[in-house]
Amino acid sequence: MDRREAIKRTAFLMGGVVSAPTIMGLLQGCSTKPNLDWTPTFFNEDQAYVVSQIAEIYIPQTDTPGAKQIGVPAFIEQLVSQVYDEETKTRFMTGLDEFIKNVKESSGDEFAELEPEQQIEQVRKAHDADFKKSPRPFIMTVKELTLLGFFTSEQGATEVLQYEAVPGAYHGCKPLSEVGGKTWAT
Repeated sequence: MDRREAIKRTAFLMGGVVSAPTIMGLLQGCSTKPNLDWTPTFFNEDQAYVVSQIAEIYIPQTDTPGAKQIGVPAFIEQLVSQVYDEETKTRFMTGLDEFIKNVKESSGDEFAELEPEQQIEQVRKAHDADFKKSPRPFIMTVKELTLLGFFTSEQGATEVLQYEAVPGAYHGCKPLSEVGGKTWAT
């Protein structure tokens, strides 16, 4: 799949809003790491766990792989540590640490100690509070990067979205239900 086309399709899926640092990261060639034995090199273990769980909350494993199985948390770490400028990186890391602190203050426990339903509720609470804030807050950045990392991965583009290598057959103006019922990845 052509990288520019993938960016366009991801932007379409996200309502046309993809931040400049994210597009810059894609154009510089970041890719998800498909292995499951991800060892963080930039995040500490607590931060890596929180980012991994949030990514999995946004795209859980179902009959298709979830964000963690595809390697989205490693993609997020790579983008933040290697592509983001210092200001954006600092804003992300400050937001991550504030999220961890807010969870501890509101629940009395560390994020890792919460039950899955409680983790989902903490993410939902942060998401709802930060939905329209600018500049893009931590939780919305993680959501954006999760969707981007997932849908531009091979599995996301071929197992969740429909994928047909280009050049391929042109089917014109057919209803989506006649061509498989999924949005196209290409």
